[in-house]
Amino acid sequence: MNARTRAAALLLTPFFALFTAVMVVPIGYALWLSLFTEKQSGLGFGGSETVFTGLDNYTAALGDRAFREGFGVLLGYCLFYIPLLLGGALGLALLLDSALARARRFFQLALFLPHAVPGIIAALIWVYLYTPQLSPVVAAMEAGGVDFDFFSPEGALPSVVNIALWEWLGYNMVIFYAALQAIDRSVLEAATVDGAGAWRTAFAVKVPLIRASLVMVGLFTVIGSLQLFTEPLILNKGTGSAVTSTWTPNMYAYTAAFDRNDYGLAAAASVLLALTAALLSFGVTRLTGRRKEKAA
Repeated sequence: MNARTRAAALLLTPFFALFTAVMVVPIGYALWLSLFTEKQSGLGFGGSETVFTGLDNYTAALGDRAFREGFGVLLGYCLFYIPLLLGGALGLALLLDSALARARRFFQLALFLPHAVPGIIAALIWVYLYTPQLSPVVAAMEAGGVDFDFFSPEGALPSVVNIALWEWLGYNMVIFYAALQAIDRSVLEAATVDGAGAWRTAFAVKVPLIRASLVMVGLFTVIGSLQLFTEPLILNKGTGSAVTSTWTPNMYAYTAAFDRNDYGLAAAASVLLALTAALLSFGVTRLTGRRKEKAA
């Protein structure tokens, strides 16, 4: 082993040690835990014992209607949230990057600030803004003749999407804006000389040049959407909302673990959710790679 190899191994060792401690070991423990369950003996009066059940926990999770409906909620959330987030963040970034934009620094900071608010605090703020008799927003809507219940079965999903948009729109806008600022200005000047207007320059020149940022944000957004937990959990606590304790797969696993003390079922549900995220990430990556090959 030469000096360069030893130096590389030395520098990489802390990363792999930390990665093993916070990723590999917890994943391995979750897989192991999902194969066991706790059973009571003596009609519930005896002690509990850990019993190997194989894939029974996975079968129980997949056979539970609440768990399957949670994936349906995630599907609706993704179809609603992801286009709004990507389209809104990209539109704002293009506006800030345009020649007509003024006070760019102020608007970047103003749009990014909601992301600095912890998710649980943001959810609590919006629960207040959603609550009748307390919210000035609801009062203004009622004064204008708009009657909308944010906690109803029809309003629960838009309510959660709105909270997530408020948290993440500015963050992703900053990523897109940074990518737009990295574009060679001579390319944009050439497009202008060729007669391209502002709209054509934005969507035929700028957007294709930041495709990598769009794909990265899209991939991270899909993964983050599958982990939806904090916002619906706050809506579920004491608001009379249609959001149930098993509204999403993450909430299902949380309820199984800490309300029912069924850690095997919770681990199995978590593993199934992680596999779904991995498959979707692989699919998005493959689809993007094929498009790049066709373009090349």
